Amino acid sequence: MTSAILCEPFSVYRAHSREHLTSHQLADFRKCPALYFKKRQGLIPDEDRPAYLLGRATHTLILEGRERFDSEFAVGGPVNPKTGKPFGANTQAFAEWMAAQGKPVLTEEQYALVQYLASGVRAHPRSQELFAEGVPEAVVRTRYRDLPCQIRMDWFNPRAGIVDLKTCDDLTWFEADARRYGYACQLAFYRAVLAQALGQVVPIHLLAVEKKEPFRCGLWLLSEQALDYAQHENEAALERLKQCQISGTWHTGYEECRVFDAI
Repeated sequence: MTSAILCEPFSVYRAHSREHLTSHQLADFRKCPALYFKKRQGLIPDEDRPAYLLGRATHTLILEGRERFDSEFAVGGPVNPKTGKPFGANTQAFAEWMAAQGKPVLTEEQYALVQYLASGVRAHPRSQELFAEGVPEAVVRTRYRDLPCQIRMDWFNPRAGIVDLKTCDDLTWFEADARRYGYACQLAFYRAVLAQALGQVVPIHLLAVEKKEPFRCGLWLLSEQALDYAQHENEAALERLKQCQISGTWHTGYEECRVFDAI
């Protein structure tokens, strides 16, 4: 593994995000400079939705394996001796049990879903090839466009490049979801920061698995044209970010009157 690529706990990576720009922070800025600024100042707290827990658990099991999953997550809950059934998630007994675990807890239903998702990924004919070698949760820090930046890649394969794992509601509409959530900009940022550190441009793959039967898994290779266009958008945003830092002005982007001419 090249010395430019680091392996570290997410807590360390998150701590560095106070001084290093991430793809999610850049996405906030592209959406609204005022949103980016308020989050950086701690005026808007980070959300931790149930979907985020499920996503982290899925990534851990698929990319880092069973041993790491078991060390990072607890599953289930206490059983009521009178009924032989688990206590409800809203009971005092469950709250005390969860606090004693010292780590995030998945319900049996959530754990079953994570296993189905992992099976869906394993069933894809290219997944074994992509994950045959490489580094999970690979971190790179460097300066990009004169700003300190960092990335945390789901998987870095020295041959296949960056592999980003996504979950989705329906694989049929994944390409539309990818456009909606700006995945091309996220991965163009990864590609550019990694290129700064390694001195080479690598391919980008998106591996997506749906969260319902039959848990289909699909693989996309992002085109150079799409990534180049997204990189142009990112670099224009980075220049605007530097101007905001100099001026101390963080607009919403909606200060001017717009013309609505849709029929």
